[in-house]
Amino acid sequence: MLKQNFQLKLSQKLSPQQIQLMKLIQLPTQAFEQRIKQEIEENPALDNEKESEKEYDIDSNEDYDDGGENIEAEDINIDEYLSDDEIPNYKLQANNYSSDDEERQIPYAGGITFHQALKNQLNTFSLKEDDLTIAEFLVGSIDESGYIRRDLIDIVDDLAFTQNVFTDEPQVEKILIHIVQKLDPVGVGARDLKECLVLQLKSKEKTKTVSLAIDLLEKSFDHFVKKHYKKLIAKFDISEEILKSAIKEIEKLNPKPGGSFINNNRMAQQIVPDFTISIIEGELELTLNSRNAPELHVSREYNNMLKGYQESKEKSKSQKDAVMFIKQKLDAAKWFIDAIRQRQQTLLITMDAIMEQQRDYFLTGDERKLRPMILKDIADKINMDISTVSRVANSKYVTTPYGTKLIKEFFSESMKNDQGEDVSTKEIKKILETVIADEDKRKPLTDDKLALKLKEEGYLIARRTVAKYREQLDLPVARLRKEI
Repeated sequence: MLKQNFQLKLSQKLSPQQIQLMKLIQLPTQAFEQRIKQEIEENPALDNEKESEKEYDIDSNEDYDDGGENIEAEDINIDEYLSDDEIPNYKLQANNYSSDDEERQIPYAGGITFHQALKNQLNTFSLKEDDLTIAEFLVGSIDESGYIRRDLIDIVDDLAFTQNVFTDEPQVEKILIHIVQKLDPVGVGARDLKECLVLQLKSKEKTKTVSLAIDLLEKSFDHFVKKHYKKLIAKFDISEEILKSAIKEIEKLNPKPGGSFINNNRMAQQIVPDFTISIIEGELELTLNSRNAPELHVSREYNNMLKGYQESKEKSKSQKDAVMFIKQKLDAAKWFIDAIRQRQQTLLITMDAIMEQQRDYFLTGDERKLRPMILKDIADKINMDISTVSRVANSKYVTTPYGTKLIKEFFSESMKNDQGEDVSTKEIKKILETVIADEDKRKPLTDDKLALKLKEEGYLIARRTVAKYREQLDLPVARLRKEI
């Protein structure tokens, strides 16, 4: 049975220009510069070269949207695309962009990869072909921290299926212990933390302290990890001072032997701040990095092509097709320049609102003066969507008198103190961190006692909240903070 019905539906869609703007806002400075270069390469109508003082800028007040209609070449008003001004619009506009126009190149660290360095060391051993294959496979199974976290039986199976090498678990373990675990850095190829630390200790000069440290790990690793010092003193019949010296020896070891190599050979990372906040005569001043404000305009060649079409008496089909192509490229250039201008304005408005909200912090640098602030607070203040504020906060950095900070670090939830005032959770975490740093490490404070300490400071929070904040600060429980 056929039916007909009428349905009225209201939907809202983002235009391509709005989507383009949202993507541009999200980009940090370096990625933004790459995006501009890509657009210039793809759109020949867009140019940023400072050829001369007479440049042709797109008038941002003109609307070139054709609404999706079919437009003939004769319908295009070429005068709208041409400008006779000697000075382009962007040079007549005041801004608060910084004067930092220096092009900084990101340095790259030279060297070889961690795994390649390990494989190169295998060349110093005299190995049969199959043993070399096994050793290389074991090296390839080492993770970035320097550990082999796979079971040897699984490695045996993989060798058979992928390398056509048939061996057994004892042979693989022999090559692991006598070849792979002899490579630098010391401790690489270990299967767990205990083996890693023991390998490093065994490579040291054999002293009484080192021997004791090896015994502690091999015979009482669980007691050592859980810091049951009294049990260790009783089991090994040693004094507290001797135990303390052995623990100090273990603390010198590297639990992630592969990490140091990777960090030294990783590409050097450079943060380019998007904003700068300065204190001038007791007042805050916000500037946008000039690299976020490129000088873009219509290329001279395209301008001349339009003039040539306008002046020609007889217009061929190829000329008409060319002017349609030019119009498309000019419209795309206009939309892109408008998106960049809106991006600049959005960044400045959003950061200015954040700066005013956290005025006390930016004037003093005291993290305890950070006010509670969530994305909605700023979105309501500047009358923009929360997603826009999130795009600015999650990927942008600001240089302050107290260092370069990720903007999202200034956001935090609020809690009430004993005076009924809203305080930032960051302020509470800072005080909690200070209390733990000042505690007696021989008798560290439990979460219950930390909650009482914070109550004395005027912050009424539960023990479970203290535990949550302590974990977020990457601080262990009281038992693991104990020292002798």
